[in-house]
Formats: sequence, C-alpha cells, structure tokens
Amino acid sequence: MTGTAKPSNAADAVSAEQSARFAAALGKLCPQGGRIGLAVSGGPDSLAMLLLAHAAMPGEFEAATVDHGLRAEAAEEAAFVARICAARGIAHSVLRVEVAPGNVQDEARRARYAALAAWARERGFAALATAHHADDQAETVLMRLNRGSGLGGLSGVRARGTVPGGTLPVLRPLLSWRRAELAALVAGAGIEAVSDPSNADPRYDRVRMRTALAEADWLDAAAIAQSAAYLADAQEALDWAMEREWDANVEIVAGGIRYEPSAPRAIVLQVLRRIFAGFGADPRGGEIARLADALSEGETGTLGGVVARPETGGWTFRPEPPRKSA
Repeated sequence: MTGTAKPSNAADAVSAEQSARFAAALGKLCPQGGRIGLAVSGGPDSLAMLLLAHAAMPGEFEAATVDHGLRAEAAEEAAFVARICAARGIAHSVLRVEVAPGNVQDEARRARYAALAAWARERGFAALATAHHADDQAETVLMRLNRGSGLGGLSGVRARGTVPGGTLPVLRPLLSWRRAELAALVAGAGIEAVSDPSNADPRYDRVRMRTALAEADWLDAAAIAQSAAYLADAQEALDWAMEREWDANVEIVAGGIRYEPSAPRAIVLQVLRRIFAGFGADPRGGEIARLADALSEGETGTLGGVVARPETGGWTFRPEPPRKSA
C-alpha cells in the first residue's frame, strides 16, 4: 500500500529526548563523523529513521530508496519517499535495480546493498545507515537459534558492519528502538507509511517468527536484542583469539592448508570457518562443528567442496578433486 503524508511541521513530532538518543547512538557508531546515506524504503522503520536524522543532524545526510521493480507499487512508493524528503529539504535519490532469479528475498537484498553502496561511494558518504531495530534483531536471533547457529549467528546483525562484499560501513543506530515506538513516531508526524504485503506473507520464515513473537507476550524482544549485543562482544573476543591461533598454527602447504589445533573448541571452529572461507565455501556453523568432531576422531570429511583429513599432529584441507566423467 502506498503511503500518505500531511505537510511537515518543523519538529515532525520528534522529541528532544528522541533526537538526542538517536544522535548519541549514531555518534557512537560513527565517531569520525562525516555525511552519511540513509536507506529509506517508505516503511515505518526507515521513515522514523529519516525523521530522527532530520531532527538530530539536518543537512548532514541524504536518503535513497531502492526500487526493485518486483511490485507495481514500487515506483510510487519511491516517489512517496521523495515527496516526504522534498517537503523537508532532504536530498533524495531513487535507485532502480534488477533482481536476479533464484531466492527472491536474498537476491533482492544483494541488489539493494550493491546499489546503495555504489550510491554512497558516488556521493562520498562516510557510511550507510539502515533501520534495523530491536524487534528485527530478536526475530533474527530466534530464527538462527532455531537453526542451531553458533555464536556468530546468534550475535544477530551488528550495530556497525560493512556492506556485503565491500568495505563501506553500515550503521544500525535503531537497534535499541522497538518497532512500536518507531511506528508511533511516524504516525505522530502525520505520515501513513508504506505497507509491503510480503511482510505479512507466511511463506517467509521471518513473517512466521514475527507472528510467533507477537503471540508470545512473555518474550521480551528488547532483552533478546541486548543479549545479541553481548554475544557480539563475545564474538569479537573470539576473533581476537582466533587471529593468534591462526598465526601460530596455520600454514599454507602444497595444494592446501594445514592446521594444528591447540586452542579451545570455540576458537578452533572459528579457524575452520576462516579456512573454508579461503576456499570460497560458507558452510553453516553446525556443519563445521560436526566436521571438527569427525576430524578429532580420526575421520576424513568433505564439506563445501573441501576435503579435510586428519594427519599426524594436525589436519589438512584441500579442494575436492574433480569428478571423472563417465
């Protein structure tokens, strides 16, 4: 559904406390400062981020809306965001992309980030900001918990990361905000946000998790999101230890990699993930854990096109040989 908006007022219903809260979160994530780009879809979350940024840092950012061309309403939704920005003197761009065939949501995400990264580079922005919030984080953590993810997955989305496959910082200053308070902020500004029908489609895992969370009033989404932040801190500590384990016990050998584990299991699993990444593979955490168990028991295993073999004092990893044609 295409949104509507009444003419803006100067404050847009953003309180001084909300403005300061947003500015503090953004300042912590981007202490070096500089102009940033905001990804604004027209939904309530990203529109709230737009209004908060306009109150907290007017003139220090621009906005962009990605038109995936997947729905007939997409072009009008992008125009809707453009009108909201124009009424407030905010520079806005519409980025049109083509989505590759396959998993629609995954491919749309890849296309969206690629377009936003290119736009940010062209405009010389220090970072890109997205509107992921506490409820999004809780959904992500519970979905990954349900899949048996390890520490990295249970850390959820990071408050500061990078665009997939690139180096541009991605900032998520709303991870402590709830969906309801963001929606209230937008409604208070007289804006009826865009409604994407895919957000209510039970074919998607996230929609089913969102519904389950809404029905489980004993679960605290904000507390789950805070736990994810603590786990992200723990992941940083593991990464630090993994670098030392890597430098001390991993070496390049003929046609592959040799690793002599000497660290606790959690760090060994991080080293294995990095080894597989070096071969262009990205197996799930549970798969890596099972392979580590097999290697510890003296068994050979193959994962992600990589053959792992236990040898005296260590393990070797080499690409799986090509299969002979019949």
